[in-house]
Amino acid sequence: MRLSIRTDRRPKASRIGTAAAALVLTGAAVGAVFALTQEEQGGWPRGIIVPEGEIMVYQPQPDSLAGDRVRARAAVAVTPTGSDEAAFGTVWFVSRLATDRDNRTAEVGETKVLRVGFPNATEEQKESLSRILEREIPNWELEISMDRLLTSLELAETRRLAAENLKDDPPKIIISYEPAILVTIEGEPRLQDIEGADGLMRIINTPFNIVFDKNGRRYYLYAGEKQWYGAPDWKGPWALTSSVPSQIAALAPVEQEAEAKAIQDSVDAQVAAAAAEAGEEVEEEEVGPPPSLIVATEPTELIYIKGQPEYTPISDADLLYVDNSESEIVTDLGSARIFVLLSGRWYSAESLDGPWVYVPGDQLPEGFAKIPVESDKAYLLASVPGTEQAKDAVMDSQIPQTSTISRSDAKLEVEYDGDPKFEPIEDTDGLELAVNTPNQVIKVKDKYYAIDEAVWFVADSPTGPWTVADEIPAEIYTIPPSSSAYNTTYVYVYDSTPEVVYVGYYPGYTNSYVYGGTVVYGTGWYYPAWYGIHYYPRVATWGFGVHWNPWTGWGFGFSYGWGPFRFGIGFGGWWRGGWWGPRRYRGYRRGYRRGARAGYRAGYRAGNRAAHRNNIYNRGGNAARNAPRTRPATAQQPRAAAGRDNNVFSDRNGDVYRRNNDGNWDRNTRDGWNRSDGVSNDARQQRDRAAQQPRTQQRSTGSQMERSYNSRQRGTTRTNNYNASRSRSGGGRSRGGGRRR
Repeated sequence: MRLSIRTDRRPKASRIGTAAAALVLTGAAVGAVFALTQEEQGGWPRGIIVPEGEIMVYQPQPDSLAGDRVRARAAVAVTPTGSDEAAFGTVWFVSRLATDRDNRTAEVGETKVLRVGFPNATEEQKESLSRILEREIPNWELEISMDRLLTSLELAETRRLAAENLKDDPPKIIISYEPAILVTIEGEPRLQDIEGADGLMRIINTPFNIVFDKNGRRYYLYAGEKQWYGAPDWKGPWALTSSVPSQIAALAPVEQEAEAKAIQDSVDAQVAAAAAEAGEEVEEEEVGPPPSLIVATEPTELIYIKGQPEYTPISDADLLYVDNSESEIVTDLGSARIFVLLSGRWYSAESLDGPWVYVPGDQLPEGFAKIPVESDKAYLLASVPGTEQAKDAVMDSQIPQTSTISRSDAKLEVEYDGDPKFEPIEDTDGLELAVNTPNQVIKVKDKYYAIDEAVWFVADSPTGPWTVADEIPAEIYTIPPSSSAYNTTYVYVYDSTPEVVYVGYYPGYTNSYVYGGTVVYGTGWYYPAWYGIHYYPRVATWGFGVHWNPWTGWGFGFSYGWGPFRFGIGFGGWWRGGWWGPRRYRGYRRGYRRGARAGYRAGYRAGNRAAHRNNIYNRGGNAARNAPRTRPATAQQPRAAAGRDNNVFSDRNGDVYRRNNDGNWDRNTRDGWNRSDGVSNDARQQRDRAAQQPRTQQRSTGSQMERSYNSRQRGTTRTNNYNASRSRSGGGRSRGGGRRR
């Protein structure tokens, strides 16, 4: 049933009977609070018709988010059957969140009503109706857009998961004016025989496919689509070659390359669709000479500029940016200094030749915060502290990805290279970390804790048997960024039952950290790999062209080439907890003008969805671990109310306000909506509430409501953009493990 509310009705809050009061807290009421279906794309307010009348619930306003528990309030309007008069009130509640970053949704369950504020409803009635709500709420599909949630949480008292003691030392920055690819090797090359390939070895401490032919004394690097480079030495010089031994050609990672190509084609299609919608053109991929290969054995970033820099002004910002580069290169006209953005960090120099120094975000020139939102460089605002884009990125980092793990289905086996070997974790009280395994295994006193794809396990022995952990020692959360296990401090166990364990992780687990008022990638620390019979790399901050996208987080690339050169990485399966941590990102970027910049425009203007999955709980073996959710069938769901503005709010005291088209606010009282002609909103509130509230509260109410309104508007825009992109690109809802069903 779709509820259509007559817009000529003039709600009042004069009188409400017992039957109407009972309506406020039925399961229908709070079901309406969070009901959000894909077809309706999140319209608010939500309404439902029940035998006793009509209930209208406006978009909830979160008060706090701690772990997977959200406390919120919502304004409610109830119109009894046979009446044209609606009564307004407020409901406060606490719920468990089950989030899914793949679909950017938050599903609500286990809701408990804390209290209600409603005219003429007795305390006895409130308690009785709360019990009804707790019984009824599982009958409803309770879901809210994550983008609505994060913009609302900007005003909430959230736990700030800001990182400290990250390293800001600049990597080696190489500027190339010719097509080039950065080939990263961790220190001096380490060669290992390739099983089943006589006379062939591979360099194991690189994510690239580099093979050494012992008989021909020559190195080969796979460049995609059956293209190979050859060199007499691993340092180079490298050149495209058509003469490749058949035994080496057979090593090409065809299956992985096909998967990567499908990913890139999907991204290209979304970028093109977003550009077409914005009336822009995406330049065709150029075909030119093969890019040169630059080998780096230390933390390095490559910045490619197509020829000499071509500068374009950014309106109203006193900034110029290099237009013929996919890297972020900005010149401040006031200081005449050059700024580059690498892994979310700003570095500055007097010229492109360096030397480069780290610049904290709050010390950037004023022009950075003035970049217009319609500019091609608007995405840089996410890396400028204090901007709305930076606030949204920070708030997104405060929302955990959650899941419910089945104890019986969750399995773990830890692989060691030889006998387990542990080393102390500096600056902790006796913690030790296993170094000869790709897993993260931490010894705490006489217990062992291992983390696998954002799920904690515990055992009495370093080799198991492993079971899902019910709780995690507090000492683990003292691990500093100097340890490669630092990202585990962003994974939590929230609750448990004999059958399931409620878990969650923050983006810090995938190496995205809140730092200096923005989000950055990586800790900046170097973590040495393990070398033995096997090679286990650790997560790296530099060398992979990391860029931020507002909906999908961090993406990776390797500078830019042309035509068929894709440079797919790794045929040894190293992305299992390796160079990129648990994300297992296997992509690449290609084509000048078809990479980061086009993707960013699509991301910020149309909610472009990245090709990789953001929700670790939706992947592979983890999907099997997730406990299915059963929900009772229901005959009716709340629907978006046609013709009703989402302009009603509740303050922390439970007073209900309405924002008019003229930008002023009315407060709902026993006598209806309180308004005074010719009196400003703030003055009216001070007059009406002077006898009841302290002056500081009088002054703050208007600005509090205005901030709530602005946050709601931003959330609506983000949600609509994201849903439009999903619809345009044909992206259906994944039904993975992150969703509790």
